[in-house]
Amino acid sequence: MRTGFWRITALTGLLAITAAGCGAGSGSAPSAATDRGTIGIAMPTTTSARWISDGANIERQLKLLGYTTDLRYADDDPAKQVAQLGDMVARHEKALVIGAIDGTKLKDALQRAADAKIPVISYDRLIRETPNIDYYATFDNFKVGVVQATAVVDQLGLARGRGPFTIELFAGSPDDNNATFFYNGAMSVLRPYLSSGRLVARSGQTRFADVATQRWDGKVAQARMARILASAYSSARLDAVLSPYDGISRGILAALQSAGYGSRTPLPVITGQDAELESVKLIATGKQAETVYKDTRELAKVAVQMVDSLISGTTPEVNDVSQYDNGVKKVPTFLLQPVGVDKSNYQRVLVGGGYYTSAELAG
Repeated sequence: MRTGFWRITALTGLLAITAAGCGAGSGSAPSAATDRGTIGIAMPTTTSARWISDGANIERQLKLLGYTTDLRYADDDPAKQVAQLGDMVARHEKALVIGAIDGTKLKDALQRAADAKIPVISYDRLIRETPNIDYYATFDNFKVGVVQATAVVDQLGLARGRGPFTIELFAGSPDDNNATFFYNGAMSVLRPYLSSGRLVARSGQTRFADVATQRWDGKVAQARMARILASAYSSARLDAVLSPYDGISRGILAALQSAGYGSRTPLPVITGQDAELESVKLIATGKQAETVYKDTRELAKVAVQMVDSLISGTTPEVNDVSQYDNGVKKVPTFLLQPVGVDKSNYQRVLVGGGYYTSAELAG
């Protein structure tokens, strides 16, 4: 939707102008006189680099607009996140931006926010089973899975008639709504090849419930990959692994390398998501085939635009009002587009786009 694009572009300009104004003279941050209130930012974990960046980006952009911020991480502990949100509501913070750990556990906290007339933005992960979220800012999560699976199809040459090949599937955490979108998007591409026998999962594990990875934990994925290799691939080679996230991909890679892949046996095609620095380095060296880049700087802009619009009494821009049903209501959403990154384009997309420097990738 073009209006959404221009609104975000305009916000970017506003942020730049505000930053320049704040830098004039002393170069200090906005003064207390310009404080527009406190915004609570509840993020899930610091174990993933992307969530650290998300929190920092949202915080920085809100401060440029004159807000005070209350940024907290919950260490992948849903109960801790509930307590943090309860405290933010008790402090009468003006809005909440929430990257949920398990959104189904937040219903009571969000009811208290609604009673206090505090608007809530569901950030990246859809909070389910509550009417008390106002907007959702995310990427096109179904398309993320499509991009990952298409990379498998392209690199194996399946569309050109090659095969059969072996594949094993991994999905994200079952308590994260996004994980099912990633999986469903990927399976929309892979299912025809699995049905025809051109792709074979020797483990027999293809249902979401069988391939989900609790808390997106790379160690959990590593242990499962090791079990699959021992039980199903002692006399066969694994050609591809659908992985939904770079941290899981690195765990899978560790298990594969322990089993001799990358030395005695070529590594399979391994997908990923989030363009984490360590995984981009693996792509550069040919160990991981692909990742899905989601520019979280842009996602932060969307969330900040939503917060600022709601507090200013205007309606945030959205470009999807039907796809994201949280079990209680369809949540108005702004979707950003993911980008597939591999060895052929990571320099152009990530370095050229200013997400990483060449020095960071070389380090």
